[in-house]
Amino acid sequence: MDTTKKYEIIKIKGDISDKFDDEVIIEYPFTIFIDDEEIITLLCTPKSLEELAVGFLYSEGYINSLDAVEKVLLNEEKGRAYVYLKYRKMLNENLSGKRAITSGCGKGTVFYNVIDSIKCRKIEKTVNISKGTVIQLSKLFNQKSELFLNTGGVHSCGLCDNEKILYFEEDIGRHNALDKILGISLIEGIDLSDKIVITSGRISSEMLIKTAKRGISTIISRSAPTSLAIDMAKELNILLIGFARGEKMNVYTCFQSIN
Repeated sequence: MDTTKKYEIIKIKGDISDKFDDEVIIEYPFTIFIDDEEIITLLCTPKSLEELAVGFLYSEGYINSLDAVEKVLLNEEKGRAYVYLKYRKMLNENLSGKRAITSGCGKGTVFYNVIDSIKCRKIEKTVNISKGTVIQLSKLFNQKSELFLNTGGVHSCGLCDNEKILYFEEDIGRHNALDKILGISLIEGIDLSDKIVITSGRISSEMLIKTAKRGISTIISRSAPTSLAIDMAKELNILLIGFARGEKMNVYTCFQSIN
């Protein structure tokens, strides 16, 4: 599917006005069903939709492994994903009926509860990382953001090891971009315990919880973390780095893990 659409606009710079074909990111309503029960509608970029559906269910605790999934059927014309499970566990009371308006752009909705943070296991061993690695990964990350360079309208997220970016996704929503990465990791059977998540967006508590649930010990962002994200990262022993731009960065937690 197309991820952008061109519109004729008038671009004004000072006293000069010119007509211009502007490339704009597509906003796509995408409804996820478990079997035939509607779970949620996400507003997303129409790319890596199967990964988004699986990743959302994975990050929100509906499934804990790919073994739970029998099949995924996509209807791109209607903007739907039907995820059929091999077994149907009862919906957790903390998920069912407790959607929270998050701090994401466009008032994103997630199944978020403070209890989620309690359920996250403390990271036993944080991956050590050098300042040079953070700088290099940030540089590679910025070079991959083609949709952002073309439209200025998306967030990016990457899954990395200590040397390179393994998977990269873009979406209008930072939560969606992260869910796509988590979906890819589940489908490909990637061990996340020694991996790094890098994102263009703000690190809020719900972003941190999504990664913590899956045992990821390091999060890097070009943007700022929130106070609750920092407090949770300290409690869960997660290395949290913000404002990673050029050769600059702010390290908020686990100071011993960066050298």
